[in-house]
Amino acid sequence: MDLKPLLYLEIPHPQTQDVCRWLQQSWQSPMGTKKINTPDGIRLELAQNSQLSIFVWSLQRTTYLKMFRWGKKVSGKERKVKQELKKAIALKFPNQYPDLPEIDLSNQSIFEALKDYYPQTVKYFQKMPQGEYDLNRVYWWEKKWRESVQNNSNSENNYQIKPVIFQDKSKGKADYDLIYVGGALGAIHAALMAKLGYDVLLIERLKFGRMNREWNISRAEFQVLIDLGLFTKKEFEYIIAAEYEDGFSKFFDSNNPDNLKANILHTPNVLNIAIDTNKLLELCGKKLIKYGAQIWDQTDFEKATIGTDLVTVKATNLVTEEEREATGRLLVDAMGTASPIAWQMAGKRAFDSVCPTVGAMLEGFEPEVWDRTYGDVLFSHGDISRGRQLIWELFPAEGNELTIYLFHYHQVHPDNPGSLLEMYEDFFNILPEYRRCNMDKLTWKKPTFGYIPGRFTVGENDRKIATNRLIAIGDSASLQSPLVFTGFGSLVRNLGRLTNLLDKALKNDLLDGESLNRIKAYQSNIAVTWLFSKGMMVPTHKTLPPQRVNAMLNTFFGLLADEPETADTFIKDRTDWLTFNRLALKAARKNPPLLWWIWQMAGTKDIILWMGSYAKFTFDAFKNLLFSRWFNPWLDKQSKWLKESNPKLWFKLLTFGSKFVSQK
Repeated sequence: MDLKPLLYLEIPHPQTQDVCRWLQQSWQSPMGTKKINTPDGIRLELAQNSQLSIFVWSLQRTTYLKMFRWGKKVSGKERKVKQELKKAIALKFPNQYPDLPEIDLSNQSIFEALKDYYPQTVKYFQKMPQGEYDLNRVYWWEKKWRESVQNNSNSENNYQIKPVIFQDKSKGKADYDLIYVGGALGAIHAALMAKLGYDVLLIERLKFGRMNREWNISRAEFQVLIDLGLFTKKEFEYIIAAEYEDGFSKFFDSNNPDNLKANILHTPNVLNIAIDTNKLLELCGKKLIKYGAQIWDQTDFEKATIGTDLVTVKATNLVTEEEREATGRLLVDAMGTASPIAWQMAGKRAFDSVCPTVGAMLEGFEPEVWDRTYGDVLFSHGDISRGRQLIWELFPAEGNELTIYLFHYHQVHPDNPGSLLEMYEDFFNILPEYRRCNMDKLTWKKPTFGYIPGRFTVGENDRKIATNRLIAIGDSASLQSPLVFTGFGSLVRNLGRLTNLLDKALKNDLLDGESLNRIKAYQSNIAVTWLFSKGMMVPTHKTLPPQRVNAMLNTFFGLLADEPETADTFIKDRTDWLTFNRLALKAARKNPPLLWWIWQMAGTKDIILWMGSYAKFTFDAFKNLLFSRWFNPWLDKQSKWLKESNPKLWFKLLTFGSKFVSQK
């Protein structure tokens, strides 16, 4: 008897038994076809020699359904059953985007407040050394993010972004050259500027040295920090928690056609160094003190007032509740995605995308579950789940520890901002599906979580990351790669150029918004790949074939798996114009519907915007070909008189020439 697949869809409901019961007891098959219950679904008898088998199963806290034909084709009835079933499922089990529960912690702990909503999350946070503190942080972070998205995106309500940056005409001598707000990426940049001789103040909301995320990088990329003199080779070896031999990228392809099944992508030199962030920040703290900088930790930024020649920053010590004030020549926002400064500068336009990311550092995996000499760079073990393509990362850490992340690429939408707590509930429920393990035998060290933002840019002036005497760096600037790097990778990769330009701006008092906006980690070869990340998102209120995102990922990563050197270049954001176009053409030949899929997911407006990004990428490639060899030597000869006669023009040309150096 012939067996023919007819339908595959996801039902965004975690209780598969409810779906099965609904199929068996409530759903009425059309045209009076006889329905027979089976252990996992139903059979429909269409004709004497033709039946439809419909069954459901559970994976990734959601439900999947398939329909197969047994026997001869009965086209009219089959189409009718498919149409009616899909329509009924959409009505009965629509997409749900849960709100963050409102809780009162005045007479209960965070564990008691959330246990009915996120039972597995509460269970495993209770096993962590500072679990109560950390779960409070997760809740605070999600609440802050949701408020920012709602206030920034919904023009129909009366919400307004609370302003934290103000203007006046104050003058005077500043206490510091630079005031950094945010002590993770901010600590690295601040230590480097303090080493150059600048008076630096660092303000950090947490106790200094504490991080919500871990960082991975390659030896070649970290070399930038050694070359700049911030760390020695010995110090670099000290902060390495682990180094693995090879990293894998593989996406679930069981439901993809044969031409879209891909080999494992091996990237032995991508993210293969796990950084001990405690040791890294400890060293940064010592260097800050050595170079005369001040650290105000456990201090919450309140507001800043930008005057004529200084910035006045007001903050509150969270322990003593003492109000503190300092003035600086320049304020540097390194607060990350929840930065109220970044949101205020963004105006009416929120971040275009975000990766809600959760995970944990743990130990206790059995050797047969995972070999610690390897890492998962990007991995999926199933198709779309409740409007998200879930992706795992796994990196060896110190000793027997592993750091595991779960994330997805997400469209920022006021109805569906993206939830860390929902992701954590997924993480603790489906980790045993990803890696065979007994959850209760694992030792939970600490959580890792955050929102990694993205902004779809057409050109470098499309995103404002600075104003007078204020500049954003790292995730606050949201200029990181759409693939595997966060603000850490983007900052380190561009640190030499950014530090040199900021040094020049400070020495020549070019701290106006126009000049500072030229100091950014923008790369047109990264901007043009944002369409790739659009193909990894499921638009809010839309339903896609469950296998769609994995099919797109396998299209691209299958090509990279066949070209290891190209893969390393592409993933580290060093792709040139010729390589990008060659890969794009190969992908189109391999998967002809690809462009139509992307059009469906991105929409006409974003496709047109991307064409602008591509035009800018092409123009930058032409400029690089035309200017790269002679422009900087010529500018060196003109710098003395040009800086004296027209410093702004000199700085503009300096930032223009610096791009040719950073792209080598």
